[in-house]
Amino acid sequence: MIVITGATGNTGQAAADAVLTQGHSVTVVVRGKDKGARWEARGAKIAVADLGDADAMTKILASAGGAYLMVPPTMSADDFLADRRKVSDALAAAVKASGVANVALLSSVGGHLDAGTGAILTTHYSESVIGTAARNITIVRAAYFMENWASVLDAAIQHGVLPTFLTADRKIPMVATLDVGRVAAEALLHPVAGKRVIELSGPESYSPLDIAAALSDLLGKTVTAQQVPIEAMPATLEGFGFPKNLADLYQEMVDAINRDHVRYEGNDIRRGTVTPREVLAKLLKRASN
Repeated sequence: MIVITGATGNTGQAAADAVLTQGHSVTVVVRGKDKGARWEARGAKIAVADLGDADAMTKILASAGGAYLMVPPTMSADDFLADRRKVSDALAAAVKASGVANVALLSSVGGHLDAGTGAILTTHYSESVIGTAARNITIVRAAYFMENWASVLDAAIQHGVLPTFLTADRKIPMVATLDVGRVAAEALLHPVAGKRVIELSGPESYSPLDIAAALSDLLGKTVTAQQVPIEAMPATLEGFGFPKNLADLYQEMVDAINRDHVRYEGNDIRRGTVTPREVLAKLLKRASN
């Protein structure tokens, strides 16, 4: 049996779907039973627990052959890094106490760096504590999610503008969450002994200009990438309800991406198959509905 966290989100959903499709039993961890209804309908078992509850997670993992773990972001904490470290510590304790044979852990490109990466520091910490606790672990360091562009699609649709704090003409690794989930599932169904790190991106690197071009084609009108000064990022995010400390961390993260501080370590580098156009087409269809 494979335990999947984050099944109500993008990567966890893709991982659970991939494992179920291959005929394996799955238990999805959700915070409320109603959130697992669609998975229960597909034959998965439902476990209701908070990821920060070490005892509950230990019980869930004790009967599992493998687990896909992630430390999801939260906007509610006054101290984002400290709050997420508590979740990582709880998951590490559960992994160690349960003795679960194999773990696939969601991380980020740049997860090996211990400073200057903003919000990515949460994955650096989770790699260290969960990686130490696990018997066998595959760390999946994902590139910038293509789905992140969903937050500015309205501006593209309504005004033909794609605002971005990323350097508009600079190509960076991006990946679809579908590819992330598939790779995580594969790592659990075909595990290796010890520790391995997979650094995952899409078919090639893309710039905001490339994303704007794909949207122009899909929408049938010109969409222009508009680079916004990075200094404006904290105030912009705070305007959308982000706590100040989290807004500052996101600014540091994006600035680190722009400066190439966030980079591959040089492990098992793999490329997914899903393109930005495919992701954007789904996002646009969802927006239209």
